[in-house]
Amino acid sequence: QVQLVESGGGLVQAGGSLRLSCAASGRTYSSYAMGWFRQAQGKEREFVAAISWGGGRTRYADSVKGRFTISRDNARNMVYLQMNSLKPEDTAVYYCAGRRSGVSYGQDYDYWGQGTQVTVSS
Repeated sequence: QVQLVESGGGLVQAGGSLRLSCAASGRTYSSYAMGWFRQAQGKEREFVAAISWGGGRTRYADSVKGRFTISRDNARNMVYLQMNSLKPEDTAVYYCAGRRSGVSYGQDYDYWGQGTQVTVSS
């Protein structure tokens, strides 16, 4: 069992930066691929970024490529999403997720956090 708790969301002006954190508990956390997803009001949840268990492989949605960076610290059981050059369209609830069987762009993750709100003002 893996439990995930996100933090670091908030209100930021367009062009600003935020770093989201995801604290994971569970002995097998380090063997999981981890992902970030987001859901804007009235829209479906969408993939943002993912990272392999060892951190050597990352994937990004086209909409965030070059602006967001996913990373992990397995010693601290943490996953991060550094978000730069934020835009109003990045406003959403951001979710951390864990997947046993590798990186995926889909929603087929095994564990999900409760989410953290990110609001970008214009």
